[in-house]
Amino acid sequence: MHESTRTENLLGATALAVTDLMTSTSGAAALTVLATSPQLSVTALGRQIGLTQSAAARMVDSLQAADLVERRPAKGREVAVALTAKGEKAAADLLTTRTTVLSDVLAALDDGERATLDTLLAKLLTRLYHRVGDADLLCRLCDRDSCTAGAPCPVGQAERA
Repeated sequence: MHESTRTENLLGATALAVTDLMTSTSGAAALTVLATSPQLSVTALGRQIGLTQSAAARMVDSLQAADLVERRPAKGREVAVALTAKGEKAAADLLTTRTTVLSDVLAALDDGERATLDTLLAKLLTRLYHRVGDADLLCRLCDRDSCTAGAPCPVGQAERA
């Protein structure tokens, strides 16, 4: 039996607590993805957020019933999914809430500690990309604009390498 070290335990507890605070769902991930990649097919959207085609179709049905997305004709038999105005606002609100929650968590760190954490997280995300193998899935709740401000995204960089 493998005993976890303090670092593994602290990382696990931190990851779980942050996940609980963000309360991410597939619907939230879909809105975030569609905000930066409009007009995805249901299947492509499902792939990007880690759902089967049938689960993605049910999720899109729910989002459509809430007037957050709409289906539009696309190539051939494909149907594209796009955000409605209400969906665009919801996606923006999700990212704002996510940023607020994470900023509050990071407020415990000074600038030097934040810079160190940034370097360490980039290193961990590069390794995670090599395990997961899918940048879209790994970054499904990312604020892509802020991730690339001032430095390349470590996940995007790993994917290109």
